[in-house]
Amino acid sequence: MEAAALLSPTATSRSPLPLLSTAPAAHRLHVLLPLSGRRRRLCLRSSPRPRVESATQEVGAASSGEWSGDAIRRRFLDFYAARGHKILPSSSLVPDDPTVFLTIAGMLQFKPIFLGKEPRRVPCATTSQKCIRTNDIENVGRTSRHQTFFEMLGNFSFGDYFKKEAITWAWELTTKEFGLPPERLWISVFQDDDEAFSIWHNEVGVPKERIKRLGEDDNFWTSGATGPCGPCSEIYYDFYPERGSSDADLGDDSRFIEFYNLVFMQYNKKDDGSLEPLKQKNIDTGMGLERMARILQKVPNNYETDLIFPIIEKAASMALVSYTTADDAMKTNLKIIGDHMRAVVYLISDGVIPSNIGRGYVVRRLIRRVVRTGRLIGIRGDGHGNSEGAFLPSLAEVAISLSTEIDPDVESRRKSILGELQREELRFVQTLERGEKLLDELLDEALSSAGNNGGKPCLSGKDVFLLYDTYGFPVEITAEIAGERGVIVDMKGFDMEMENQRKQSQAAHNVVKLSVGNETEIVKNRTPFYAESGGQVGDNGFLYVYGEEDAKQKAVIEINDVQKSLGNIFVHKGTIKQGSVEVGKEIDAAVDAKLRQGAKAHHTATHLLQSALKSIIGSETSQAGSLVAFDRLRFDFNFHRPLSEEELMKIESLVNQWVSSATHLETKVMDLQDAKNAGAIAMFGEKYGEQVRVVEVPGVSMELCGGTHVSNTAEIRGFKIISEQGIASGVRRIEAVAGDAFVEYVCARDNYMRCLCSSLKVKAEDVNGRVETILEELRTTRNEVSSLRSKIAVLKAASLANKATTIDNTRVVVENMGDVDADGLKSAAEYLVDTLEDPAAVILGSSPGDGKVSLVAAFSPGVVKMGIQAGKFVGGIAKLCGGGGGGKPNFAQAGGRKPENLPGALEKARDEIVAAISSKSS
Repeated sequence: MEAAALLSPTATSRSPLPLLSTAPAAHRLHVLLPLSGRRRRLCLRSSPRPRVESATQEVGAASSGEWSGDAIRRRFLDFYAARGHKILPSSSLVPDDPTVFLTIAGMLQFKPIFLGKEPRRVPCATTSQKCIRTNDIENVGRTSRHQTFFEMLGNFSFGDYFKKEAITWAWELTTKEFGLPPERLWISVFQDDDEAFSIWHNEVGVPKERIKRLGEDDNFWTSGATGPCGPCSEIYYDFYPERGSSDADLGDDSRFIEFYNLVFMQYNKKDDGSLEPLKQKNIDTGMGLERMARILQKVPNNYETDLIFPIIEKAASMALVSYTTADDAMKTNLKIIGDHMRAVVYLISDGVIPSNIGRGYVVRRLIRRVVRTGRLIGIRGDGHGNSEGAFLPSLAEVAISLSTEIDPDVESRRKSILGELQREELRFVQTLERGEKLLDELLDEALSSAGNNGGKPCLSGKDVFLLYDTYGFPVEITAEIAGERGVIVDMKGFDMEMENQRKQSQAAHNVVKLSVGNETEIVKNRTPFYAESGGQVGDNGFLYVYGEEDAKQKAVIEINDVQKSLGNIFVHKGTIKQGSVEVGKEIDAAVDAKLRQGAKAHHTATHLLQSALKSIIGSETSQAGSLVAFDRLRFDFNFHRPLSEEELMKIESLVNQWVSSATHLETKVMDLQDAKNAGAIAMFGEKYGEQVRVVEVPGVSMELCGGTHVSNTAEIRGFKIISEQGIASGVRRIEAVAGDAFVEYVCARDNYMRCLCSSLKVKAEDVNGRVETILEELRTTRNEVSSLRSKIAVLKAASLANKATTIDNTRVVVENMGDVDADGLKSAAEYLVDTLEDPAAVILGSSPGDGKVSLVAAFSPGVVKMGIQAGKFVGGIAKLCGGGGGGKPNFAQAGGRKPENLPGALEKARDEIVAAISSKSS
């Protein structure tokens, strides 16, 4: 990708570059490689937590006081660094792999290397990887080890060492470094892996009775239907060795916990299911940090380790309870809060903002679960004296304080994390209160109905959808609350309601012939085109296909998008303009130089914009997304309020100042850590290798970026902000133009101004003054017209006073006043109720035009004392006209959209007011 960015924008390439494949764009079959196999098993089993009161619970030479979570992490990384492993940073929770929703394992950042799609950068590595898994969210807090956020310690070999070293080092680390008693450790191996069994027994010395052979479901890892795979071996800790080895079941969570998994990638699985040895054998391991901390710190579950428990203690103090003396239900709720708070803090830090889609919904769901759980256990207020404040920020402060050695960037993003949590919580509390009230009513009804007919109480899918669609109440919380009251939820019915709302139809899959005019995708392994990445759109241009013998042009394909697939494969999307396409022909690839220049100008302008934002509104603001197109740029950033006009002018002015300074850009390739130390800013959502490309505007901006850029800021020509708006809670968006698009924008606005000057017959500098004068004249004229209309309405009303009917000593006027507007109707009603003797009731209606209806009700004090209220009365009448409204007991206005119903509505109003007065008088 970076190579493409460095090519001359006018360059073309002519070489026998093979077309790896062609297919109609709408009919391409994309094969994704899911993470599958044994590695997922770490978080799947569920059973009561083990007790640690056993008299035989010992953890070797080191005391539990020495083993903080940070100390365990450091010891693991240092152990493998001393054995030649490169310590690499944790990758983002937002993975680069399109087949994976969130980072769920330590090996994810190395997956392209394991699959042979990318070359290795180092022979072996070690990491502490942040991970998120939400598939077992219902077990969080209820078992001893299920978590949504966890750290996976890992050591990896890319063809450097294999089974023997992996096993012996794992044993040395576990027994020597961490001091676990060998007699408490059990081993599992794949049933056919005699080599691993032999190493564990003959070289390490583990007794045969503590080595269990397990089947393919438990101890064989695969990357998919085909591809790299291999057996794995796991280390278990025994909480109760006194129970002996006969009939021991490693799946018994009350006795054992798996804490270290070693995967031996030694085979390639072929299409027919057969296995062939890999030329390069790899090692992929994972040790659960929280699990090892639980063992070494001698606590009954992962939540009570020092990695999570400080958050639990803070939540307990805010709920005015003691965790030590709390019952099981209270402890479960506190564990949920402790776990989820870690997850949301790291997700938001990695740029995942709460929303109703994708990863954003994961964050929103976790936040809402914490809010509801906190309120359930009695947390009220922010913990600082504000009973109406949000409590999540106080808990997040603790989670952030624990983050230093996990992810140093979290601390620098403290302000934005706390702000996002506060806004999300306060907004959800309103939804929660509305939804809980209705849900309680629906659950009462379900329980009552079940009691009457003897069935099982069930909340219908329609009701669940009503809560979700109308009240914004999350279906997961609905199910959770219903479950607490013994009511099941009809999820199939809910899914049907969702499907009915979406009304999505699947596109028909037809066979398409590749000919002139057909859209297609051309796959190549080399290209001068820039493929979409880092927010920058893919290049446009043309591919020219030539014959093998005569070198004559056989086809022309207009390319309108380029995407990068796994393993440096480039997908060129376009339309066949001429001829036909075949695999293996020579190609000329020509990039549209003008469009490329537009993208370059907008990309560099985006870097300048981010620097200007940090300078003007604060360095804590950070990028939340971007689009670099040929004709515009879009920049999303985290900020809690709209920008003022003055701030926007300062930002625009500062960027243009940097543009006019004609500064040469500098690009260099350097180590990732050196780049960060130098102050380089990382692009949102991007994954970086050990070596990164740094684009610098000296003295202004330095970012990690593989995109295309101008060589000098003067090439940008000019910068203009078009709009600034909010797109989500705490996220703002700026759209702007630069380069040729800037010139076109300014010229177009200049033309508009010329036309305006011509129409107003003033100079450009006098337009504002002239427009203000015209607006003032218009306001004055409108006021005069409104005043005249009100006077006319009052004159009409004067004639209506004589038409008033008397009902039990109450004067009543119900009339249609034609096309009188709402203000005139109000004046007429006020005049009549003041003119008529008390008690009096006035109800007037009109059709002022444009399909509108106006209604007004004015009641004197005597009528109000009867208990007849204008607001309630007029609202019911307005519904007959397709509208609504209300107001005070003595005066109310309403509107509607069905003027044809007005006569009937007024007749009903007359009948109802007469009936109401008569009933009160009698």
